Amino acid sequence: MVEKSQLESCFQVSRGYPSPFGATLRDGGVNFAIYSLNALSATLCLITLSDFQDNVVTEYIPLDPLINKTGDVWHVFLKGDFKDMLYGYKFGGKFSPEEGHYYDSSRILLDPYAKAVISRGEFGAIGPDANCWPQMAGMVPSSFDDEYDWEGDLPLKYPQKDLIIYEMHVRGFTKHESSKTKFPGTYIGVVEKLDHLKELGVNCIELMPCHEFNELEYFSYNSVLGDYKVNFWGYSTVNYFSPMIRYSSAGIKNCGRDGVNEFKFLIKEAHKRGIEVIMDVVFNHTAEGNEDGPVISFRGVDNSVYYMVAPKGEFYNYSGCGNTFNCNHPVVRQFIVDCLRYWVSEMHVDGFRFDLASIMTRGSSLWDGVNVLSAPAEDDILTIGTPLGNPPLIDLISNDPILRGVKLIAEAWDAAGLYQVGTFPHWGTWSEWNGKYRDTVRQFIKGTDGFAGAFAECLCGSPNIYQGVGRPWSSINFVCAHDGFTLADLVTYNNKHNLPNGEDNHDGENHNNSWNCGQEGEFASISVKRLRKRQMRNFFLSLMVSQGIPMIYMGDEYGHTKGGNNNTYCHDNYLNYFQWDKKEESLSDFFRFCRLVIKFRQECESLGLDDFPTSDRLQWHGHFPGKPDWSETSRFVAYTMVDSVKRELYIAFNTSHLPSTITLPERPGYRWEPLVDTSKPAPYDFLTPDLPGRDIVIQQYAHFLDANMYPMLSYSSIILLCTPDEND
Repeated sequence: MVEKSQLESCFQVSRGYPSPFGATLRDGGVNFAIYSLNALSATLCLITLSDFQDNVVTEYIPLDPLINKTGDVWHVFLKGDFKDMLYGYKFGGKFSPEEGHYYDSSRILLDPYAKAVISRGEFGAIGPDANCWPQMAGMVPSSFDDEYDWEGDLPLKYPQKDLIIYEMHVRGFTKHESSKTKFPGTYIGVVEKLDHLKELGVNCIELMPCHEFNELEYFSYNSVLGDYKVNFWGYSTVNYFSPMIRYSSAGIKNCGRDGVNEFKFLIKEAHKRGIEVIMDVVFNHTAEGNEDGPVISFRGVDNSVYYMVAPKGEFYNYSGCGNTFNCNHPVVRQFIVDCLRYWVSEMHVDGFRFDLASIMTRGSSLWDGVNVLSAPAEDDILTIGTPLGNPPLIDLISNDPILRGVKLIAEAWDAAGLYQVGTFPHWGTWSEWNGKYRDTVRQFIKGTDGFAGAFAECLCGSPNIYQGVGRPWSSINFVCAHDGFTLADLVTYNNKHNLPNGEDNHDGENHNNSWNCGQEGEFASISVKRLRKRQMRNFFLSLMVSQGIPMIYMGDEYGHTKGGNNNTYCHDNYLNYFQWDKKEESLSDFFRFCRLVIKFRQECESLGLDDFPTSDRLQWHGHFPGKPDWSETSRFVAYTMVDSVKRELYIAFNTSHLPSTITLPERPGYRWEPLVDTSKPAPYDFLTPDLPGRDIVIQQYAHFLDANMYPMLSYSSIILLCTPDEND
């Protein structure tokens, strides 16, 4: 950017205050404060929105280190007209990568604490001169800012055990033309479709990354599909305080304020419908990448503080994305806590899912010769990246008076092999994505020998993993997520089909534990398609009858397919778009089944316990009552659960290729009545009281039930209810 010619400053400039960090309204002006340990000079750059679009800096405010610096914090206080004003910083100092420093006084940097980031106004639009990394700037708060009307909004504070989580992508949810929303692909678009989630029975949505990121990061022509690859998923943060402005219908209008308010509107409207909102946050790395990446913010402000770097300046890459955020550095961990507090207190979010959270347990790199606990270290190098038993950041978050009451979910592994499922430091407040649940359930449902016992553990909330460290709600149970096969693809493909990604099918996970039910791909025989629908019902049922917190992936409720692509990170197209026309087509089929099973789970006191079930409540069975089969060849798991609402449930899974007639436990004065049978076609897979022909269906099985037996087809699961025997 070039400097605009001016005769005198438009602002009254004074010393300012070292806290709080960021740009803050106070005393009739704006205070600017930013931390930089190693910078030798600092300049505040002010840019009007019109000048920004012309690539011009409106005014430079040099900061005097004798006046405008306290400790390692640069600060200045300004009075003047800040309407439609943006800002950034220039820092001078060493450009010495081998020492961990990347200072370049020609670059205008984003303030890490900026509350809205402006660059391009429209998602996917290329900047001037085909620039995929155009200049970015932060929004300056103004006295013209109106207080957002929350209409009395308060956190819902659902108990963890009662959550039904729906992982979703803001743009993908309504971008498809069949959504027929006024502003497709935006926060407002999501609001228009919240009633769908309400109907499904979801009470918590987990938004894939909504922090400001650059979707053009991977921008390149994709010859396979004839479109352009982008960073669609958003796991490459540019700024942690700003919501993704190009997910708003307003874009850069009003310097991003309208975009911030649209995000708030989404939270408020979700809460009105009884739906909590969790954000997927990426504090393990940023968009600045390795030494060849762009200098946008953290790297130019103080690279050796914000990133985990080796003594010779190399970037540690525990994230697999080029850099690693230096989470347990005292300044960085305070930054993260400040950020989380902002989203809870100012934006009203209900919690966070931390991507590659194990990185937040690794020891930091500190350049002042002491280790992460501020004690002398004989060999500082050895502490860098070492997993810590009591990581200061996790301690700080877990015991923070504001954050302790929100949902905290860890993806308890990282890209460098640190796997902490069941061992993540939790302080009694954290839940974890249970990857072991996913793998075990996939193996058992598709009929792999040797998983009956492990599947039973999953049904109980994985006490083998969490008995000593938590409750059933420590486990976030999922079969599918954004990364990997969709539920429909899990039963349609044995192999990944990632050629549309343009990487010769080398990307994505190779071990999916999937089964195509006999034929690869969507074009298959009627019998194979029927089996696939049965398997989808089996997976969904297992998820909803397991102790712990179930999580559903967007689109699985109608059977969304990505054509076997298990790594759709780069596609802004139909592969990642929720297809509302397909949902309507399946309304009488799988969507109905999902909705009813979720409702049933919520009605049952026994399917969302606060502690692991004991023998007082749960009894295991096999093909005969009280005789479970835990052998290597067993593909049958059954159990009864005492329920204070439904009296007692009988739940069974037959994942053998052979049908079986099972004997039910005797309950004198009562009889077992079928509710769910995944082998039956819709709508008889779930027998609601008002279902036409329900009595006829039950009568067809009366002779079996009279004999206390039930026939189960291969690859099927059932729920029976214990009801009074009127003929007794």
